[in-house]
Amino acid sequence: MPLVTLNEILPPARQAGNAVGAFNVANYETVVAVITAAEKEDRPVIMAIYHRLLGDPRLGALISALRYLGEHSRVMVAIHLDHGASLDQVKLAIDLGFTSVMLDGSKLPLRDNIAVTRQAADLAHRACLSIEGEIGQLPTPGEPVPYSDPDDAELFVHESKVDAVAVAIGTAHGFYRTPPVIKIEVAAEVGRRVSIPMVLHGGSDSPHDQVRAAVKCGMSKVNFATEYQFLFQQQLKARLDDLGDKFTPVDVVMKPVVEKTSEHIAAIIRRLAV
Repeated sequence: MPLVTLNEILPPARQAGNAVGAFNVANYETVVAVITAAEKEDRPVIMAIYHRLLGDPRLGALISALRYLGEHSRVMVAIHLDHGASLDQVKLAIDLGFTSVMLDGSKLPLRDNIAVTRQAADLAHRACLSIEGEIGQLPTPGEPVPYSDPDDAELFVHESKVDAVAVAIGTAHGFYRTPPVIKIEVAAEVGRRVSIPMVLHGGSDSPHDQVRAAVKCGMSKVNFATEYQFLFQQQLKARLDDLGDKFTPVDVVMKPVVEKTSEHIAAIIRRLAV
């Protein structure tokens, strides 16, 4: 199936009151785990690449694998740049074959965020890609939560021309040290003011019921990385511990690790589709 942008999969999800999972991938095995899960659930999926990897010399090979597996998948697959930090990174992602990009200007003053995101939107749209922007910073666990201002979000969407907007409602990257204070009312108010799909970053370790409530408000893309990648690591450790000093071909070592990880991802996808 041809690769898609966010525009083919997120608006229908918002209209149906569900969400598409975006999973940060970093190697061939995580790509296979995600696509296998999406095919099992017969749901579209977003393969996200964190902007840090744009400087990794292995990225070209990873993108080639992503594009090949995505184009041969039975479900719709988008390849998305996560938290792009500059216009140069957006340009590079376009050249590398991504189908969607994000420009994260959330640490900038509002007007500066709008200006740079609008430039990124122009680049993406000229290349027939979709673009995500962010209003309100997503913290790491333990940092203060800067919830998005609905007035700012409405202005940002109107002037930046993004196709999807990430909104800060209390989730954070990584595992939580204390229970998060997620403000569904912020998601609801922004959802009343903007018609484009909203994005929830920090899906890992967030309470399922609150994620579902946010999805009903218009959060049509939910991002995951820490939760399933940590499971991958734990499964790999357990597998190697079981094998001990016995030689086993690498593909045989990885097969059950990928299968267990894919099962976990499939469960996440099912929760988002309810």
